[in-house]
Amino acid sequence: MSKRRILSLIALSALVVLMPAGGFSAWTWVEGLRWLYLFLISFLSCAILSPAASWLAWRIGAVDRPDHRKVHAAPVPRIGGAAVYAAFMLTIFRNQQFAPGIKGVLLGGTMIFVLGFIDDWKQLSARTRLFWQVAASLTVTMLGLQLTFPLSLPYGSALSVILSTLWLVGITNAFNFMDGIDGLASSMGAVCSLLFLGLGWNSSQFALSFMSAALAGACAGFLIANWHPAKAFLGDSGSTFIGFMLGCLAIYGGWATDDPAVAFSTPLLVLGIPIFDILYTTVSRVRNGQVKSVKEWLEYAGRDHFHHRLMHLGLGVRQTVWFIVLLNVCLGLGAWTMRRTVTSVGTWLLLAQSVMVFAIVVVLMLLGRDIADNRPGRGSRVGDGG
Repeated sequence: MSKRRILSLIALSALVVLMPAGGFSAWTWVEGLRWLYLFLISFLSCAILSPAASWLAWRIGAVDRPDHRKVHAAPVPRIGGAAVYAAFMLTIFRNQQFAPGIKGVLLGGTMIFVLGFIDDWKQLSARTRLFWQVAASLTVTMLGLQLTFPLSLPYGSALSVILSTLWLVGITNAFNFMDGIDGLASSMGAVCSLLFLGLGWNSSQFALSFMSAALAGACAGFLIANWHPAKAFLGDSGSTFIGFMLGCLAIYGGWATDDPAVAFSTPLLVLGIPIFDILYTTVSRVRNGQVKSVKEWLEYAGRDHFHHRLMHLGLGVRQTVWFIVLLNVCLGLGAWTMRRTVTSVGTWLLLAQSVMVFAIVVVLMLLGRDIADNRPGRGSRVGDGG
């Protein structure tokens, strides 16, 4: 990015963020565009802070260097997550709207970011990463953000804490596993956040919408540096933070009050591709004997993810990102439509449509595997080292 463009972004960001009361900020409240205001603050802040995060990465040695497993020819900074985290937090505190449960989400998200930052810098063990991911998830659940459907079951409170923790740890790692090519995790973070934003705003869930707008803006802003060929990587500090926050948004939202099928399936569809990818690869690796413990699951670096399989089929990095994003948008729009469907038949037809989408993904995964099995591998990551 040229210095002139960076200076222009700085000037525009300062204009938006520092606008006195009664200006653009107040206008967005009146016109019902507060989400756009927050998105712009987060987007511009992350775009400005990304070069600073890269500078810090060079200073402390948090740099992804080329080796036989990776295809980038030059070292690339890998703590871009610092810019995403800082932009998100700046936006949330600028908005000054702290509904019940948000402080717990911010605390848990901070724990996940710090954990990822240290891992990018010093390389932590899988056991340490898992311990602190569980600790951050328990922090969120103990401060009031839990899945509600288990509460009506025997031992409902304990079951809710356990399932909420498993959900948050799972989504956190699902996004970490997706961070295998330039721009994919950032793009998916932006798209999933925007879907949650639309669903929340449409149902007057403003706290959910504000957090979603802040996360979407941060992810989109980082794409300036992370789009292929990437000048900076998210690193674990970014990919795990994005995944953790999306997992929290899924629990935070109220998706339906009188239709369990819609309430249960809405967040699953919005996060459909990351969930499918982690489940498919986990089952495949366990069945093939490649993974025999949680430690091995966290540390395994393979080329069997959905994005790898699409690239085996001949798609380039950018084409792969666009294809996965479009698939997830289709699933998200299905979730949006389900909330407006007045008949149970319509709901189940939309769910059947989503199952067909996943069936297409399975076929593509199998085709990509067959092609990969018939030619030598080129490493575990393509276009992104962090």
